[in-house]
Amino acid sequence: MIRSSKFAPAFFFSAFLAVTAATTASAQQPGITDTEIKFGNIMPYSGPASALSVTGKAFAAYFDLINEKGGVNGRKLNMISLDDGFSPPKTVEATRRLVENDGVAFMFGTMGTAPSSATAKYLNGAKVPHLFLISSASKWNDPVNQPWLMALPWAPNYVEEAGIEVRFARAKNPNARFAILYQNDDAGKDYLRGVRQALGADADKVIALATSF
Repeated sequence: MIRSSKFAPAFFFSAFLAVTAATTASAQQPGITDTEIKFGNIMPYSGPASALSVTGKAFAAYFDLINEKGGVNGRKLNMISLDDGFSPPKTVEATRRLVENDGVAFMFGTMGTAPSSATAKYLNGAKVPHLFLISSASKWNDPVNQPWLMALPWAPNYVEEAGIEVRFARAKNPNARFAILYQNDDAGKDYLRGVRQALGADADKVIALATSF
């Protein structure tokens, strides 16, 4: 699920400031020169989740605005955004291309839990930062094992979100029963766990379960 936030641009901008502050004018970090910050992004511009690609287009428009105002510390922002069709194997292929061929300084805002899960081990092993990946799965709260990764802090995680929705439904209808269609990945399993936790002893109120793939 994708949510908008008026505070998101401030989060994005602070990330770039942090990256540039940690680098020298001699551009010792790959992807950063005296005039440019080059970073990677992956979006589902094609495939069943292509409607979510509007997020990547919004990123591009915002960074164009920043560039029109002079960039960050005199450096223009160059986002190289590739299509993965929301397919994790394609996400891995695109990520490796961005890191190993294009030499990006960091990854930014990759869409989705499954695509980001597919590349997390590679990026952490290569010590390439992945800033503000778009997923609220609880698995990202793991700085010990994933120190180079930061999820976008703009919403409750999926376990908490599912609990909020169940409590709201039951407040409207105390006898409500639940049929759950969930995505068979970490995001969907978080939702399922949240529903069951919220129901507690009434977990039998879940009368049907099905996965989307």
